[in-house]
Amino acid sequence: MVEDSEDDAYLLYSELSKAMSGVTYVRVETSEEMLAALSDSDWDIVISDHSLPSFNSLEALGVLKECGKDIPFIIYSGKISKHVAVAAMNSGAQDAIPKGDFARLMPAIERELLGAEVRRAKKLANDEAHKVAFYDSLTGLPNRNLFCNYVNQKLSLADTRAAAVYYLDIDRFLRINSCFGPKIGDDLIAQVGQRLQECVPEEGMLARLGSDEFAVYLGNFIGDEQAYDAAERIRQAFARPFVQGALEFELNVSIGIAVSSRNGVDAAEMLICAETAMFQAKTLGGNTQQFYKPELGIVAREKLLLESALRGALARQELVLEYQPSANIVTGEMTGVEALVRWCHPQLGMLQPDDFIPLANEIGLILEIGAWVLLTACRQAKYWHDAGHPELTMAVNVSAVQFWQPGLAQTVFQAIADTGIDPRCLELEITEAVLMRNADSTITTLQAIKSMGVRISIDDFGTGYSSLSYLRRFSIDILKIDKSFSRDVTRDVASASIVKAISALAHGMGLVTVAEGVETEEQLDFFRKHQCDRIQGFLYSASRSATDITKMLGMQGRASGAGVRLLSSRVGEILTG
Repeated sequence: MVEDSEDDAYLLYSELSKAMSGVTYVRVETSEEMLAALSDSDWDIVISDHSLPSFNSLEALGVLKECGKDIPFIIYSGKISKHVAVAAMNSGAQDAIPKGDFARLMPAIERELLGAEVRRAKKLANDEAHKVAFYDSLTGLPNRNLFCNYVNQKLSLADTRAAAVYYLDIDRFLRINSCFGPKIGDDLIAQVGQRLQECVPEEGMLARLGSDEFAVYLGNFIGDEQAYDAAERIRQAFARPFVQGALEFELNVSIGIAVSSRNGVDAAEMLICAETAMFQAKTLGGNTQQFYKPELGIVAREKLLLESALRGALARQELVLEYQPSANIVTGEMTGVEALVRWCHPQLGMLQPDDFIPLANEIGLILEIGAWVLLTACRQAKYWHDAGHPELTMAVNVSAVQFWQPGLAQTVFQAIADTGIDPRCLELEITEAVLMRNADSTITTLQAIKSMGVRISIDDFGTGYSSLSYLRRFSIDILKIDKSFSRDVTRDVASASIVKAISALAHGMGLVTVAEGVETEEQLDFFRKHQCDRIQGFLYSASRSATDITKMLGMQGRASGAGVRLLSSRVGEILTG
């Protein structure tokens, strides 16, 4: 109540209390008292006399507007002209009622209180909509929309100093969600948000973009060195472990940096540049920061175009298989082939697996491609078996993504059933690191595949971190010695010792050994001396088309018993007829 008479204020209070319960009020006489009262509590209505000794209703209405609160304002006065009343209502007052006219005042108050409730509900809804639109629900941080609005506003201000946008991605965070569940992951993300807030100054902004990705805006940089140092301070926020219950997590972060003076004119463009630089930081092993360079954008665009083309490559029949033979190290006879996928790109030509298989893993196409490779390879092997080479083996690589999908055994079974291949002639090659990821699950998967008669080969053996106790539990048939050892076996004592140990281990466990990457006669002699069973490499033959392998098989009898040297020297003759 803006009222100089305590008696009039109490009389009004008494009348209000008769009509409604729980009425409380405070009486003020000056603008200072009114402003203080409005600041202290959230009032339902303001009832103001017009003429006070040092104050009037129009001034009181101005104080309410200055406060910024949406509260109904009713003038209740015996001394106010119609002209002033109209002016007050035009300025925002809800009503002007003569003092003592309770019959008119009470309905007006009830009406305005109801209207105020509607306005408050609408404001709450708008506030909630604003929160959803501009804030992250998990961390309470600004989201991408608010971040871009803020950065664009800052960039619009004339300033000779540069600003920087940082794109942060927690390295390998998906492992935590998959191993410990999303609840632990969400709690860690909330902790990350809190810790990052501690190293972002008040004039900057931290936002969560989604999943495990954050963005930071910082301004007033003189040069790249300052921007880099700021990124280092952000990265140091991850130096301490994150604790969740009894668990401790060591998290690292990759950071991409875009600078306003050369990497974009608005927030969206700078975010794209910073994200591109962040991916570059990840390719360098993560836990580091990188500035955006224009050539990174070119690479990113090329990758996007490649991804788009790869999605339709199977349907357009652009993927083809080549086959690299392996030979018996004593007789020189071709004992098997390894299926290797190639992409016959309409513009880029023939692409090797390293050019597109990592991308296929990244975008989720590897399962489709892997199933096609397996089926096509089995169909080709069955053709060669029916053509008089029933013992020829077909090796097919299985990626980590394929191996850990629950449908791998069913895919293998279906390929065998559809092609009629003898499962004993099918070898699935799995890298050592993949097998060691989860020993118990690995054993279950291998047993399901082995029960069909399929053989299991460990590819690139010696480069992983397997324990021999685990290796003994796996149903392995073949060890393939990695080509890095083959390359150095005649000139590096350590590589030679490792190969000797692998050969001895394999023979002791009754496993077949295959030396990959054999390119020289000296390497061949070494592996023969140490009783390796098969070789594979350019000395014998590079990967060939199915037609070429068919020709080689047709001529194999003429080279039988002559050893690898004779057969390898005649590959060109065989292929040219």
